[in-house]
Amino acid sequence: MISTVLHIGVGIFLLAACTAREGGQSAAGDSAGDGRTLRVALLTPGPISDQSWNGGAYQGLMRIRDSLGARVSHIQTKTPAEFEENFREYGAQGYDLVFGHGFEFQDAAVRVAPQYPRTVYVTTSGNRTGANIAGMVFGFEDGSYLAGMIAGAMTRTNTLGVIGGTELPPVRSSFEAFTAGARAVNPDVRLLTAYIGNWDDVSAGKEQALAQIARGADLIFQNADAASLGIFQAARETKRALVFGTNSDQNGVAPDVVLASVVIDLPHAFLQVAREVQAGAFRPRVITLGARDDVVRLVLNPALASRIPAPTRAAVDSVQRLILEGKFTPASSAFTATPAAGTPAATAR
Repeated sequence: MISTVLHIGVGIFLLAACTAREGGQSAAGDSAGDGRTLRVALLTPGPISDQSWNGGAYQGLMRIRDSLGARVSHIQTKTPAEFEENFREYGAQGYDLVFGHGFEFQDAAVRVAPQYPRTVYVTTSGNRTGANIAGMVFGFEDGSYLAGMIAGAMTRTNTLGVIGGTELPPVRSSFEAFTAGARAVNPDVRLLTAYIGNWDDVSAGKEQALAQIARGADLIFQNADAASLGIFQAARETKRALVFGTNSDQNGVAPDVVLASVVIDLPHAFLQVAREVQAGAFRPRVITLGARDDVVRLVLNPALASRIPAPTRAAVDSVQRLILEGKFTPASSAFTATPAAGTPAATAR
């Protein structure tokens, strides 16, 4: 029987003070104790208050600060032009490591990185590399597949929903894995798919969820960042659907409707890369962190876990073991392959 936490082991301009900024807030680490302070920056495409993708990344930045004594900085960016502008600023300031948090940061990293060879640029959910560029791909499909198994077994209407912010390859891949998991236990389920068009419109998230619930969806898997809050509202108000949290543990955000969360341990992943850079051991590559790296987990909501039938929990536990043993890998989209550095990336989020 699985436990409440299902491990599927597997996410400015600065002056000399090098402060971290988010709406005027700042944080800076002390010296690492080796005579040189590691400097690390983070660009997010949305607010760190989303309790999801961006919030998890900021926690990762704080983990680097606290564990390595790094000086850190954060900026929220909205447009591709801002991606590139801030990448340049951090490179010019001599930062050691800069994270662009999302698939959409890759074009900017490829353009800017060659001009600042002493700065390492890492794009999360990225698959492009260069002399000082790395991508970081998460095995999010592992958790998504298991969530799909639960949804396929629990649905009473045979209708499930998936809602994304924008149609990025990593998001599509997670939806494909969720669908595969659902159909593995219930071949009759149908999937309703919707994209909001952005990542922070709570009202639009609610509207999409209400539309899917009206069409019979009784379990919804979302990957929508701050807009997920609207999806939770729709489920709460109608009392006709349960929702899966994603990226961070969202069980506590809406404990009455979030059945479980597919969590990426971004602090662990970020710290791993920062340690490499600090030690001078970084090598450019696509860093894949999946089931066996303990970076992705399916975390059941203790308040609702009893609603999952025991046979379903046993089946999920069995597949989990296969994943951890390397005997089963949920299918993922081709974006996890590594194209040449000059290959165009998808539309920005």
